[in-house]
Amino acid sequence: MTQVTTKTAGLSLSKTDLELLNTKTGLEELMRNKELKPERAINRLRYYHRLLGFQAELIKMQNWVTDKKKRIAILFEGRDAAGKGGAIRRFVEHMNPRLLRTVALPSPTPVEKGQWYFQRYIQQLPNPGEIVFFDRSWYNRAVVEPVNGFCTRRQYKQFMSQVVDFERMLYKDGIQVIKLWFSISKEEQQERFANIKSDPLKQWKLSPVDERALELWDDYSKYKQEMFRKTNTDYCPWAVVRANIKTKARVEAIKYVLGEVDYPKSDDVLRQIKLDDTILYQLQKGAIDNLPPD
Repeated sequence: MTQVTTKTAGLSLSKTDLELLNTKTGLEELMRNKELKPERAINRLRYYHRLLGFQAELIKMQNWVTDKKKRIAILFEGRDAAGKGGAIRRFVEHMNPRLLRTVALPSPTPVEKGQWYFQRYIQQLPNPGEIVFFDRSWYNRAVVEPVNGFCTRRQYKQFMSQVVDFERMLYKDGIQVIKLWFSISKEEQQERFANIKSDPLKQWKLSPVDERALELWDDYSKYKQEMFRKTNTDYCPWAVVRANIKTKARVEAIKYVLGEVDYPKSDDVLRQIKLDDTILYQLQKGAIDNLPPD
């Protein structure tokens, strides 16, 4: 591959890099900041280029799900500001919106509070040929609710005693549940909160629960570890995404889902979706107690 070195930035650029820069998106990336930063622009363009390839593969996966009448539920869990919503947007950006749903349920109504806890989530489960993305799921009761006092100790224990059986029933009924936990460091969460507060277009994202997240960091860690210990099963395992770097986290999450769904893949795709286990790893039994408390 031909290499070209730019004299202004001292960068070694491939022919593909130059082609990426010589596009509307490339020019927009170069002009994103007042100070010209070609290296940052190139890195983002490489990310977009790679992401588009995997997004095209997601469309193939979706077509297979539709054709075979499969039912897939993908759960996005993690701390506040961990990047769950942004990851979901990259998943669905080019997929057929008529054949998927994104579910982000609000606080339960008084009627829902009197129902079996799983009831309102059951209503959101995928129909044949459909993929459903849950921006937080029934696992609210495993971490967020007990940490913030939104459920009683009895309700929490009841959930933990039922959730494994609930997911076993989904599995036996043919619903594939893929569980992703987006993990960030305390310092990264603090920085993201500060950025959200300073951005008038993003301030709506902060809630009273978010405001207390740093204060309750250790409590979140404790309940997260217990959730992993009790609910990581062979038929419905957890995968942890180290999400301090959003771009890498999004790509690895997509690769993981592509690998978990059993649609036909070429040898080239199988090579491309090999996971970077420094970013994403599936939990192994016996190793959960040794996980870092992020």
